[in-house]
Amino acid sequence: MGKLAVLSLSVAALAVLIGERVITLRHLSLYYRELTQNYLPNCHHIEGIECGAEDITILENGLAFLSTCVKHPDLPSYSDDPGKIYTLNLLDSELKIKALNIKGDFDKDSFNPHGISLYTDDKDGAIYLFVVNHPQGNSQVEIFRFVEDENALQYIKTIKHELLHNVNDIVAVGTESFYATNDHYFTNGILKFVEPFLSLPWCDVVYYSPQTVQVVAGGFLLANGINISTDKRHLYVADLLKHKIVVLKIQKNTVLSHVKEVDVGSLCDNIEVDRESGDLWLGCHPNGRNWLLQDPNDPPGSEVIRIENILSEKPKVTQVYADDGSVIIASSVATPYGGKLLIGTVYQKALICDLK
Repeated sequence: MGKLAVLSLSVAALAVLIGERVITLRHLSLYYRELTQNYLPNCHHIEGIECGAEDITILENGLAFLSTCVKHPDLPSYSDDPGKIYTLNLLDSELKIKALNIKGDFDKDSFNPHGISLYTDDKDGAIYLFVVNHPQGNSQVEIFRFVEDENALQYIKTIKHELLHNVNDIVAVGTESFYATNDHYFTNGILKFVEPFLSLPWCDVVYYSPQTVQVVAGGFLLANGINISTDKRHLYVADLLKHKIVVLKIQKNTVLSHVKEVDVGSLCDNIEVDRESGDLWLGCHPNGRNWLLQDPNDPPGSEVIRIENILSEKPKVTQVYADDGSVIIASSVATPYGGKLLIGTVYQKALICDLK
């Protein structure tokens, strides 16, 4: 076969491969999905949040913690300031956020907070905040102790490990132990693009403790949010590009066994668990086209999904809120408390609504 024929066949094969990959990516990203508005009553933006509240979690007493102003080179940024952690007392009618002062030997100027998790020590009632941090684009986990009477975080330690290379979210299970998701296998920017392009299911969940660090679950296209059931027996992981919530059972050796997957029909980000009902609340990206293009005239929309009875044979999946980006852009988390729903975003605002 002549060189020209070989070259022609190679070009044709490459064109077919690229075409197939583009079609697959459009399916995975819900590229053509149309969103119908579905609003809740009495929604308003939370004053003072202008650069996103990518993750939000709430204590039993109604004190919410908001992780704000995460920076990413591929996303818009509405502030040049370092990230901050705010609190919001949901029992206070004024609903004013308060920035937490960070005490100790910690570099505040490079603080770039992403996923967060709270842990209360049964021994003394101390509250710990775990924060995924990306200073200079790196990946590490910060542990703080919450000092309530000073509205402050006392810095305790930074955790770095080669297995914690692309951490997205975290769920604390002890004062120094946690499960975390890696949303990419590679750390190189080009190879990070290759992963979803080739649909490589190489993302994973890592367990960390001072004694053990290991990969405990894998096979995710894009492992995003993670949380734990109210009885501490199951983990929930959002596989964003599969449009599924994966349920995993925690074994005695901390390794996870696969239980089931629940289709949600959206690109779901963080997971919050209602401590009373055990329901899952998901902040989701309804359409990957808008997310990829980042057109200010057609911004990414927002969607909140609730899963009831997830461990049953027929979990109930319900869309609670949907917006095309005209009210709130790129929702990433939703969490209920006392008849209210808090909705956070990756890089824009935060919303609070009444639940129907």
